[in-house]
Amino acid sequence: MPNRIRSRRIRMLPRMEGFKPFGIPMRDLDSIDLLYEEFEALRLADYEDLTQEEAAKKMNISRPTFTRLYAKARKNIAKAFVEGKAIIIRGGTYQTEDYWYRCDDCHETTVSDLPVDHCSGCESENITSMSSKKK
Repeated sequence: MPNRIRSRRIRMLPRMEGFKPFGIPMRDLDSIDLLYEEFEALRLADYEDLTQEEAAKKMNISRPTFTRLYAKARKNIAKAFVEGKAIIIRGGTYQTEDYWYRCDDCHETTVSDLPVDHCSGCESENITSMSSKKK
């Protein structure tokens, strides 16, 4: 019987929703999903230069689980580059320390310590929660 999947701690929201190859319209592209926890694994290991042990502790997961996430993220990015696919960052099993929202009207991203019901940029109430708040 497999172990239950523990939520991975995410500390930083990606600044973008994804990437696409230059010069090809999105409607003509296939895409690959990069989960939020895979993005976080790349950020911690490659951008912040943490060891896998340190990064695993920050994400509240085991080192072998971190290694699998990191390897899957790198494989997905390599596949997108080689095959000319877009990378969409979304989904996964994660927890956040704060509340994340994206406005569906102006696409502004809001990070807040408290729940909000409108966009801080355009005051629209058309917002989508992106966080899985730790209880």
